[in-house]
Amino acid sequence: MNVKPLGDRVVIKNVEMEETTKSGILLTGTAKEKPQMAEVLAVGPGGLVDGKEVTMNVKTGDKVIYSKYAGTEVKIDGQELIIVRQSDILATVE
Repeated sequence: MNVKPLGDRVVIKNVEMEETTKSGILLTGTAKEKPQMAEVLAVGPGGLVDGKEVTMNVKTGDKVIYSKYAGTEVKIDGQELIIVRQSDILATVE
């Protein structure tokens, strides 16, 4: 199933983080913090949003850092995705 975001929305998927610390301690599922780094899967068209012109600055495939409590989590075809506004994306990672 394809997800096409509307307006200034972006569909992202969390990037798996390491399960051990730098010192070699294995982290359990409850000890791990929710990652804030994700990959962009789909980008909305931008345009006129809430009376303001919005130009999309991210593209599919970008790695991004987003606000900790941003977006709406959805499960589609067994994948956990997050739909966020472009303004909730803080930076791109190269």
